[in-house]
Amino acid sequence: MNDTSRIKHTLLAARVMPAGQAASLIHDGMVVGASGFTRSGDSKAVLAAFAQKAENEHTRITLMTGASLGQGTDGALATAGAIAMRLPFQSDPVMRTIINEGKLAYIDENLSETAAHIRNGFLPPIDIAIVEAASIEADGSIVPTTSVGNSAIFLQQARQVIVEINQAVPVEIRGIHDVFLPEDPTGRAILPITDVWQRIGQDVIACDPQKIAAIVFTNQKDSPAETTSGNAAAEAIAGHLLQFFNREIAAGRLTPALRPIQAGIGKIADAVLGGLAQGDFQHLTMYSEVLQDSTFHLMDSGKMDFASGSSMTLSTECYQRVFADFENYRHKIVLRPQDITNAAEVIQRLGIIAINTALECDIYGNVNSSHIAGSQIVNGIGGSADFAQNSYLSIFVTESVTKGGKISRIVPMVTHVDHSEHDVDVIVTEQGLADLRGLSPRQKAETILEHCVHPDYHEELSGYFERACRRGGHTPHLLEEAFRLHANLAETGSMKTPLLASI
Repeated sequence: MNDTSRIKHTLLAARVMPAGQAASLIHDGMVVGASGFTRSGDSKAVLAAFAQKAENEHTRITLMTGASLGQGTDGALATAGAIAMRLPFQSDPVMRTIINEGKLAYIDENLSETAAHIRNGFLPPIDIAIVEAASIEADGSIVPTTSVGNSAIFLQQARQVIVEINQAVPVEIRGIHDVFLPEDPTGRAILPITDVWQRIGQDVIACDPQKIAAIVFTNQKDSPAETTSGNAAAEAIAGHLLQFFNREIAAGRLTPALRPIQAGIGKIADAVLGGLAQGDFQHLTMYSEVLQDSTFHLMDSGKMDFASGSSMTLSTECYQRVFADFENYRHKIVLRPQDITNAAEVIQRLGIIAINTALECDIYGNVNSSHIAGSQIVNGIGGSADFAQNSYLSIFVTESVTKGGKISRIVPMVTHVDHSEHDVDVIVTEQGLADLRGLSPRQKAETILEHCVHPDYHEELSGYFERACRRGGHTPHLLEEAFRLHANLAETGSMKTPLLASI
């Protein structure tokens, strides 16, 4: 049953309709901006209904979001041929395959940039915004749910708006959001955030009620995040990081409160963050994009005082626990637009410790976060570069091998560069931690080889480095050999040379 008391603007109640009827407002060639950031606060009905409509009518749109969607929506849209262009981030395996087949155009851009690109006219104007809400206020303002993402810029710029009111989210969620829209670049004022808990905006997103063309009621929780219990590699990585932080505290470069922490989405980063509960830390804070299970575990342990993000992406168990005791958490969290959470100015001012996940790293500290074998997109760069380029400490974590040891995550040269060696301070695998600060390229290679490489690949990588050094160069490489491990993988299904594979 629809709870129309969630619509406080009296005239808007007449615009309630089924998802299919609302989806009929979306026409071929339109540009749609939809809420959703890492599976949370996303469209759960209208985009799904549009996928069905598009399959029958051969309708295609440009779809912008905050980040990835849940509910399998991206996959359904891609399968239906409903998407001509997608940006700025996705993580659906079906959509990924179609993108890599060249059948769907994908713009993989830093999450901080999309709102500015829309505002500056670098991207096409938005025809329709689809935004999930807990309620609509008397002036038409939207109370977001579990993410903010790019919803504010979508609502500001769109010609029409479709609101999905999700009754699975309590109306008491109002108050945890801090919505602020930056000015145009010319003459822009500073973003006055000097502490992670500081609020600079409103707890609702302004919206002209005349633009609201449809309201659809839903009652569905966000897609749950994956958990990492029993991941020995992630626990080892966390252990190395704890030792590193303790050394930094002993050296006087950090305090037991560390500095505000950012952790990228993913099982390893979440497990690493959770490992901080085992350390002798106190009064931790977070300034990140996604608040994951580990954020709330740290609060429950008394280690973390406050967390700022753009979304909450939680496992089923954690989601239920947080909303069952929401009053305990509401004054410890804030959700902001992603061009605020990822703003270079704020990241630099707060001195963030950034912890992100790498697909592969090379022996000189360059990091690939987005592509397999240089060509196949996985998810995208997300916000990792926003933080890596501007943080006090830029840390990348990864397992040293994957696929049962057939693939080394440490390689002579990465096949795609998302983060150059200049933006990478620390690399950590379950084998150990390489502190790259203050090192030349050759010193970085020696440190990574010593601490991060799996034993099965140490001889191969060390031999490559020694031969490259004999040839010379500031950053020694053998171009004819640099991608031999990747060539082995393509030819045999394993990076190991035939000799190593037989041992």
